[in-house]
Amino acid sequence: MKSSKIKQLAVSLAVLGSGLAMQAHAADFSKLGASLTPVGAEKAGNAEGTIPEWKGGISKPPAGFSPSKGYLDPFASEKPILTISAANMAEHKDKLAAGQMEMMKRYPTYKMNVYPTQRTAAFRADVYKYAKDEAANIKLAEGGNGIVNLKKSNVPFPIPTEGVQVIWNHIMRDLGGSITRHSADFPVQTNGSFTVGKRTETISYASYMDDPEPNRIFYYLNQTTAPANAAGEVALVHEPLDQVKEPRLAWQYNPGQRRVIRAPELAYDSPGIGADGLRTNDDFNAYNGAPDRYNWKLVGKKEMYVGYNNYKLTSKALKYADIVKPNHMNPDHLRYELHRVWVVEGTLKPGARHIYSKRVFYVDEDSWAILHGDQYDARGGLWRVREVFGVQLYDAPTFGPAGEVIYDLQARRYLVNALTNEEKPIEFGKKYSTADFSTAALRRMGR
Repeated sequence: MKSSKIKQLAVSLAVLGSGLAMQAHAADFSKLGASLTPVGAEKAGNAEGTIPEWKGGISKPPAGFSPSKGYLDPFASEKPILTISAANMAEHKDKLAAGQMEMMKRYPTYKMNVYPTQRTAAFRADVYKYAKDEAANIKLAEGGNGIVNLKKSNVPFPIPTEGVQVIWNHIMRDLGGSITRHSADFPVQTNGSFTVGKRTETISYASYMDDPEPNRIFYYLNQTTAPANAAGEVALVHEPLDQVKEPRLAWQYNPGQRRVIRAPELAYDSPGIGADGLRTNDDFNAYNGAPDRYNWKLVGKKEMYVGYNNYKLTSKALKYADIVKPNHMNPDHLRYELHRVWVVEGTLKPGARHIYSKRVFYVDEDSWAILHGDQYDARGGLWRVREVFGVQLYDAPTFGPAGEVIYDLQARRYLVNALTNEEKPIEFGKKYSTADFSTAALRRMGR
């Protein structure tokens, strides 16, 4: 066969292979709502029966639920089936993260009470619809730093093939259309002392609004209400969808100056508001913002013990002093379960700047929420350990945090975020307009 015909045949085979691959990829989306859940998780349980089948989650509040009284625990009668500590962690290391084991080594009182696995994650019908309707057309923007062809979906990549796609699913995941959360933060010192910081946050997803600007994921307002020396500070963020075209837009209101100023530093590794140097801005919500400074490797999927169904942690009967203890949170109020998670490893790109050289995230397959993160310093040493104590917020419905924590292994201090025990109830589903997230609205909030 002549070389020209060989080349032509090779090209034809390549085109055919590409077409078959595209068809197979397109066919995968037919699994959504069938063998896969509507957002892309494996619907079936595991072979051992320790992870059950997903049967729809919990999408409605139980009888007797009252937001002012807090979340009713559907699993209040359950007891731990296993407790993991330094004494037996070697037996379970295949289902633990490096950070969890390091905490056990350092603190004899750190333990994980493991309960029966309950696959409770569920979302609004629209979230399921748009995830399937748009999946075939959604693509990554240049370098993976944005998304194109997305209209309403909160799960752009329900069947991911790249690590950055999993990160985008976490960033984009729905929190009830809109949410207003009143919460408390605690930078905890080595002796267990802390000063309570309080905030009111409002997030509205562009897909849930009638008048969003182009190229927006969500709008965000954060008003600090305590301590007294920080009360009145307000931050505003307009989060772009394609961050190649447009970086994050951020402003702050300073009550001392009584003026609104641009705040480009509210991103990446600049210190987080009210965190006493214990987290970066992109640590908030486990990870947020542009993913462009890291190469994201999709390691695969594994079974892991993670914080799940933490209704006990939301109890209005608990005081913050019951939860926040020296060295770590009180493990008696925390619930872990065995779940399948996506493992994504982010390595800092050559020439990029960030205080973390590597980040390893463990992302729940049912909700796309990061539930654990191990973060490494410039020398490659494990530095900060992030745990998120997930809970199904059935009144939205959505899956969110009952609380979050970052343990700083070097400073031997830690930061607790997102506790709501002594605060007003979370509010979901209010309709907002872009005017509610304008600099004029920011100025009014600061008065």
